[in-house]
Amino acid sequence: MHRTTRISDDKAIQAAHLVATPRIGGVAVVTALIAGVLLFAPSGLERLFAIFMLSVIPVAAAGLAEDLGVRISPRGRLVAAAASSLVVIGLLQIWLTKSHMPGLDLLLHLAPMAILFTVFAVTGICHAVNLIDGVNGLAAVTAMLIAMGLGAICLQAGLDNLAFMVLLIVPAVLGFFIFNFPAGKIFLGDGGAYTLGHVLGWFAILVIQASTEVTPWAVLLVFFWPVADTALAIYRRKHAGRPTHQPDRLHFHQLIMRALELVIMGRQQRAISNPLTTLILTPFIAAPVLCGIVLWDRPAEACAAFVLFGVVFMMTYATGLAFAKRRGQPLISRISLTPETAGLHHL
Repeated sequence: MHRTTRISDDKAIQAAHLVATPRIGGVAVVTALIAGVLLFAPSGLERLFAIFMLSVIPVAAAGLAEDLGVRISPRGRLVAAAASSLVVIGLLQIWLTKSHMPGLDLLLHLAPMAILFTVFAVTGICHAVNLIDGVNGLAAVTAMLIAMGLGAICLQAGLDNLAFMVLLIVPAVLGFFIFNFPAGKIFLGDGGAYTLGHVLGWFAILVIQASTEVTPWAVLLVFFWPVADTALAIYRRKHAGRPTHQPDRLHFHQLIMRALELVIMGRQQRAISNPLTTLILTPFIAAPVLCGIVLWDRPAEACAAFVLFGVVFMMTYATGLAFAKRRGQPLISRISLTPETAGLHHL
């Protein structure tokens, strides 16, 4: 057990627990995913999906090493995630060739640019899933909603076999979720979060490439929450002049959790405020997923919906900070560093 927890985890600036929590839940999720693909892959697709799942080795190994106490830098984990994507590209000769963004689509007609963009996109999703693995159940709920969203899009596009494979993610994550929510007995850890991001990201690429009807904007809606949270994290850290990989306690879910504690129940009620945060956020995570399902083949409407959700996300976040400021800044002063907070009033 001592190798699966870090003594300092509960003291870290981004900590959401009062005690250290094991971080190897991803091992069970990854094992279930691999077993599901190998045992239940539709006839004729066994080799393709076996190769696809083989690609998780670099990213899973780097993440698990970090979880077991072998310090792997954020850059090292991102390099491993990129290596996993390059394995898929090299063995399957698949990459993103459309975005329904006129300028970007021109670049995606050039294979080197398309490959570079694909690796960047999937690596970003890996990192985004990892960032939300801090509050009980949040990463698991988000991953299951994304998988169900992709599966629903597949079914509408006539990609039944791919839908079946994508939906295998749901039971694999559900088994972990039982132990992660509400009590938070175990977490995905870097190994599980990065690997889930890799698998979800590549299933999204496969969905887009397998159908001329599916718009990438709808798929982006399905991934809205982790993408928006990560984009906000990058913005606020850059605005504050801090490294983008430096952790903080200003993610949306952390803001909600600490608002609950400081305004309503107190930090000693973390066992309640932590899972309650996931319950509060679940409808907001599900809303863009549902829009993505409905608008799966309508690029203009899906793009407009993505922009609208982005505006609402930023306005809601800024409103939360403004509310804290009106109450004498108890929330801001206790959950963030002054230089970073100072830059957020521009949101």
